[in-house]
Amino acid sequence: MLKALAVLLALTPVLAAAQDVELELVLMADASGSIDAAEIEFQRQGYATAMQDPAVLSAIANSAYGRIAVTYVEWASVGTEDVVVPWRIIDGPDSAAAFAAAFDGRPRRAFGRNAIGSALLTGKRLIETNEYEGWRKVIDFSGDSANNWNGPSIAEARAEVLAAGITINGLPILCRACARPGLSDLESLYAERIIGGPGAFVITADDMDSLADAIRRKLILEIGGEMPARDVADAQPPSIQRVR
Repeated sequence: MLKALAVLLALTPVLAAAQDVELELVLMADASGSIDAAEIEFQRQGYATAMQDPAVLSAIANSAYGRIAVTYVEWASVGTEDVVVPWRIIDGPDSAAAFAAAFDGRPRRAFGRNAIGSALLTGKRLIETNEYEGWRKVIDFSGDSANNWNGPSIAEARAEVLAAGITINGLPILCRACARPGLSDLESLYAERIIGGPGAFVITADDMDSLADAIRRKLILEIGGEMPARDVADAQPPSIQRVR
């Protein structure tokens, strides 16, 4: 009996223990029809640069385990969500540089009209099926619209994500070419419809030129588990934030 049990245990696959991190972070970037190829590249470069910023690396070093788990995903129409950079550990300059290098040569695979609900559920699935176990789980969602043209509704997806204990933070980009009307309300729509969970907040990029600063500031707050002084914050440091 004991011998048979020993043989059975020997043949049973050993499940790898989940790697502990303080934060599991899905960077969910807009690749819908309003985003051209140059803007896709600009967004990717913004995240690649921000992840290597000394202040971001300091926030990572000061986290509970000195490392975080990150993946970068582009979203558009339902079912086209593309994992551009798969899950990886960031624990210092070398791994941050490797994250940045992982963007090189990656084609765009996400196309079509907005499916925000589908994107949020994709982020949830990626968090629930990875090999990491974080104290905090966050979807960092960016885009230039709060419209949902296909797939699950935002409200339905948001409720499911929040029920799973995942926080959604928002990065609305108010103006890409300053030619599309109605964008002035975008940050309030993100605050009302998209973000949620413990400590959820919105940081706004007024245009593409301020996107890199917004990404950097948002990463610092997310990694540090902090909130800005108000739920809706600018990309600028707190001392010069504009109050709307």
